[in-house]
Amino acid sequence: MTTPWVNVEAIGSFFESLSDPRHTRNRKHLLVDIVVLAVCGMVCGCDGPTALHRWATQRHTWLLSFLDLPNGIPSRDCIRRLLMALQPQAFQQGFQNWIAQAIQTDDHGSARLIAIDGKTCRRSHDAGHGLGPLHLVSAWASEEGIALGQVATEQKSNEITAIPLLLKQIALPHTLITIDAMGCQKEIARDIVQGKGDFVIAVKDNQPTLREAITRHVAEQLERDREELRYRHHETSEDAHGRLDERSYGLTKVPSNFALQKEWPWIKAIGYSVRITQHSDGRETDEVRYYILSRYLSGKRFAEAVRSHWSIESMHWVLDVTFREDESRTRERILGNNLSWLRRFAVTLLKRHPIKDSIRGKSVRCMLNSDFLTEVLTLQ
Repeated sequence: MTTPWVNVEAIGSFFESLSDPRHTRNRKHLLVDIVVLAVCGMVCGCDGPTALHRWATQRHTWLLSFLDLPNGIPSRDCIRRLLMALQPQAFQQGFQNWIAQAIQTDDHGSARLIAIDGKTCRRSHDAGHGLGPLHLVSAWASEEGIALGQVATEQKSNEITAIPLLLKQIALPHTLITIDAMGCQKEIARDIVQGKGDFVIAVKDNQPTLREAITRHVAEQLERDREELRYRHHETSEDAHGRLDERSYGLTKVPSNFALQKEWPWIKAIGYSVRITQHSDGRETDEVRYYILSRYLSGKRFAEAVRSHWSIESMHWVLDVTFREDESRTRERILGNNLSWLRRFAVTLLKRHPIKDSIRGKSVRCMLNSDFLTEVLTLQ
C-alpha cells in the first residue's frame, strides 16, 4: 500500500462536483470553502457549527492560503444550513474520492478486511417529533483505519435494511466483510457474494435454526475429535490488563449433508471461536461464538477477521471519548448524519499520521500547529 502526495490546495477539488443545495440568492460563501473548513476544524476537535466558526475565525490567515473565502469566514448559521442541506451520500462521495486518491491499496495481497457495525447517538432523540436516537451503520477498513461510508437509520433494528444500502457504496471485489449477528440475513450474504466479495458473519439467536444447525455440526465434530474432517485451526494467547486470554479458532468446510445448504447456498465454511479467560482473582470464564463464511479461509486469516471486527468498536469509542459524539444533542437528522461522517473522516486522517500519539493528542497538535494540521490533511 502506498500513500501518494496530496496537496492541501487540491483538497477542494474533490468536492467541486458536489451540487450546491442552497438558493443562489444571497449565496456569499463557496460550498467548497465551507466543506474544507469543516473538515479542518473537525480534525482539530470541533464538535459542531459554532465551534467550527470560532476555530476558522482564529485561523483565517492560514485558511486564506488555500481557500478563496471571498466574504470572509462563514457564520455559524451558514455552516449549519449547508450541512443540513447536503445529502449525506453525495457528501460522503467527495471524501471517498479523496481517500481513494490519497491511499492506493494493493489488490494482489490479502482481501481487504471491512467491518460493518452500527452506533447509536444516544442523546440525539427528539421526543417532540416522535424521533428516537439517530442510529448510524458504518463501514470501516479494519487494517487500514479508513472510514468508507455510513447510512443513518432511526432504530438499531433497521440495520437489516441499512446494510444493503451501505454495501452499494463499497467496492466489494477483493474484500472480506465482517458483520455481527444483526447482519446475519440471507439477503445480505447474497449481496456480498454477488458483488464478488466474501463474508464472515456472526451467528446468534436471531437465526435460531441456523445457529442450531451450526452448533450441532461443531459439537458432533468435536466429540469425534474431528475425525475424517478437513479443518483449519489457529490459537493465540494474550496476557494484558490483568488477565490471560487464550483464544482458539477453528473452521471447516460446509458438509455435503448440511441441513440448510439450499436456504444458505452462499455458506462455504463454518467457523467458531473459543475464548478462555484467566482473571487475576483466580476466576475462569469462557465464551464461544459461531460464524458463517463464504470462503474456506486459513485458520490465521479467519482469526484476523474475527479479531479485526472489534476495530470498528474501538473507532466508536474514539468518537465518544475524543469527539464526544454520544453527548451531541443534534436532533436534525441530515445535520447529525453529516457531522458524524466528518468525525469519522477526521479519525481516518488522524490515525494515518505516523507520529506516536493518541487520536486526542494528534487532534490537539492540529489545533496548535498549522504545519502538523497540514501533514494530517495531506496524509504525509
